[in-house]
Amino acid sequence: MTVASGTPRVDWTDSFSSRAKNLQVSETRALFAVASRPEVVSLAGGMPNLKDLPLHQIARSFESLFAGDGATAMQYGGGQGFEPLREQITDIMSLEGINASAANVTITAGSQHALDLVTQLFIDPGDPILVEAPSYVGALSVFHSYQCEVHHVLMDDEGLIPESLDEAATALEKAGRPAKFLYTVPNFHNPGGMTLSEARRPEIVEICARHHLLILEDNPYGLLGFDGHLYPAMQPLNPDGIIYLGSFSKMFAPGFRIGWALAPDQITEKLVVANETAILSPSMAAELSISTYLRDFDWYGQVDKFRVMYRGRARATMEALTKYLPECTWTHPVGGFYTWVHFPPGINTNEMLPRAVENLVAYVSGTAFYADGRGADYLRIAYCYPPEEEIREGIRRLAVTYEQEKDLLARVSPASKTA
Repeated sequence: MTVASGTPRVDWTDSFSSRAKNLQVSETRALFAVASRPEVVSLAGGMPNLKDLPLHQIARSFESLFAGDGATAMQYGGGQGFEPLREQITDIMSLEGINASAANVTITAGSQHALDLVTQLFIDPGDPILVEAPSYVGALSVFHSYQCEVHHVLMDDEGLIPESLDEAATALEKAGRPAKFLYTVPNFHNPGGMTLSEARRPEIVEICARHHLLILEDNPYGLLGFDGHLYPAMQPLNPDGIIYLGSFSKMFAPGFRIGWALAPDQITEKLVVANETAILSPSMAAELSISTYLRDFDWYGQVDKFRVMYRGRARATMEALTKYLPECTWTHPVGGFYTWVHFPPGINTNEMLPRAVENLVAYVSGTAFYADGRGADYLRIAYCYPPEEEIREGIRRLAVTYEQEKDLLARVSPASKTA
């Protein structure tokens, strides 16, 4: 049956669920159309640079995989994920001191999917949670869609501040509304670039255990420290109180959409059911491909190449910020993809963004990383994708934009009007 061309269009807005009404467009994703233009230097998206992957060798290996085991790769799999890959994941996590069983690993469609499943399992509308200030924009989108009440906890150069966490958890308990969990990105933070100090990690775990507060330890960047140092995971300090989220997106390639959650027994049982309900099973083709890559290639040597590349790009970022934006301050990452830039009073990075795009540079404003509207005096620079010379040119264009914004503010300030 076809609908006549003259039939009025139906507005379904009022039929949306409350969760659908809470879905928001990511500010980072919204910039992709602009940032993908070749003339624009994008300092916005946290896309890994894959140029150093041995793609021809990988292609030959995958061709052999599909020729020999294609029927398995093209078939449904189990809801918890391919067991040999889960075993390999436990080996990867052991590098950070985690002693885990594959029985407690659930493979998901990226760690973003794992985060969505965990939130679904624990959150009723209006439940309070604790997150860092600032926090990962993708996590905030998930939390908003499930109608969480987000409470930010302060950070400094050493990461999450234990005293602030304790105060926030205590305040919610006194109000009769204890937080359901703490969400944290301890290593090479997105967007902040800082890393939780090793001294603070036991403090954070102890505070959360005392407040009966589940920890979501999200660690997509943990292997990408510039000097190769691997920070110890918090999960071994309280395996029954921490869900550890991991991903192959940054250490290999995001296109496979494979991540995982390591969780206690009771939570794993629910995660598997939730995973099956959402997607039936992870992609066997993707799982077998990654398992083959881990088996047949020097994947850790490849990670070392990524580290060197990102270290050079971070260094170029720091040098360009020092040269072109000396009035600003920024974090000094020791790994990962990002630095967090603070502008002088009066600058609103949301309002400045259209002018930056006109000047052919893109970034993400700091407000994207808060649930309460804060952050307009900050922006995130992602140095992971552009080559070093493009990074330098992008920051030069950003500095031109900043000077234009200062001139505009000076022309409209009350003092100038009085004069």
